Amino acid sequence: MARIDQMAQMAQMVQIVSLAALALAVLVPGRAEASRADDEKAVAALDTEYQAAVERNDADTMAKILADDFVLVVGKGTVFTKADLLKSARDKDAIYEKQVEIDDSQKVRVWGDTAVVTAKLWLKGSQKGQAFDRKLWFSDTYVRTPDGWKYVFGQSSIALPNEP
Repeated sequence: MARIDQMAQMAQMVQIVSLAALALAVLVPGRAEASRADDEKAVAALDTEYQAAVERNDADTMAKILADDFVLVVGKGTVFTKADLLKSARDKDAIYEKQVEIDDSQKVRVWGDTAVVTAKLWLKGSQKGQAFDRKLWFSDTYVRTPDGWKYVFGQSSIALPNEP
């Protein structure tokens, strides 16, 4: 009789463990999807914060977001480093009226510890006494680090043709 009771208890434990494993299998994909959505929101907010920091020439905020080995390649082929951008902000090489993502164009794609932001940007202001007002597309690449998401690489298009 004791042996039958042990077998019944063992069968019941197998059922409980099986149900727990099934529940975990069902919940894990949902958690991964929630995590991806959270990452997309975090990177979107960080990229928007970065654009606002550039608009204000806020080198301190830019420095926190940019990776130390950051590189930006602009449409005409010029390459800028983190040091270049921070110096430009501190020296106020450009004074911005606008440096904003427009037309609800921002799209964030996340693959594990890498995220790419694509958006249309409106830049308006002056640089060395010359006014500018242009729109362009850009892609910004972020990587998750132990210190959080860092902006590691950016590439922008040439200025888009003026809209009629």
